[in-house]
Amino acid sequence: MKKIAIMFFLLFIIFPPIGSAQRKIPILVYHSIDEFHGQGSKELYVTPTNFEKQMIYLRDHGFSLLTLEKWQDIYTKEKPIFITLDDGYKNNLKVYDIFQKIKNNHFIPSATMFVITDFIGNANRLSNTELKRLADSGLISVQSHTATHPDLTKTTDYKQELKDSKETIEKITGKEVIALSYPYGNIDSKTIDEVKKYYSFGLTTTPELYLEKGIKNEHYLLPRVYIKHSTTLEEFADIVEGK
Repeated sequence: MKKIAIMFFLLFIIFPPIGSAQRKIPILVYHSIDEFHGQGSKELYVTPTNFEKQMIYLRDHGFSLLTLEKWQDIYTKEKPIFITLDDGYKNNLKVYDIFQKIKNNHFIPSATMFVITDFIGNANRLSNTELKRLADSGLISVQSHTATHPDLTKTTDYKQELKDSKETIEKITGKEVIALSYPYGNIDSKTIDEVKKYYSFGLTTTPELYLEKGIKNEHYLLPRVYIKHSTTLEEFADIVEGK
């Protein structure tokens, strides 16, 4: 019996389960999915053509695109990955169009859009109707990027930024809001304490892949890797493959 126990222990070490904490999981962050027309930071734009090529790479290399509502699937899926987009730009509708184009019976893509609720309906931002349609598609999760996009380490109106923005999105989509993307990636202990009152996850811009460490507030310190205008497909592949 002792020999059998030792054998199983060695097998566990050599062949850890899919849910092993040693796996690095990519959480990617995008902003605009559009051609760059000279306004704003060029690096915050990824062209629709490049975005489609990146998503096809994920499809053809066995990745499972998840949203935060399906966080527990990181322990059962072969190659889990999260696609996130910040700010709620209207050009993010191209994400839905591309997903519809490349999905098949074996690959159902999904992404999370973090919207600034006071900007909803502005000229270059998604509208209530568009957000509702995206959420109803089952391909897009709509979550909070606060009400006004402040530095949360300096704000005092946590109710408006955290609670009110969450409730605004929930009224629009009819779905629970469980995650917040920190504006500018800025956080401190006070921010985390306030976010924990309303959300189950907090996403930073710490540029690394997620590796489960079992540390305090781990789900409120989720790192994300920027995908930029200049990111080549080869560089994208290296990022998602953890090279």
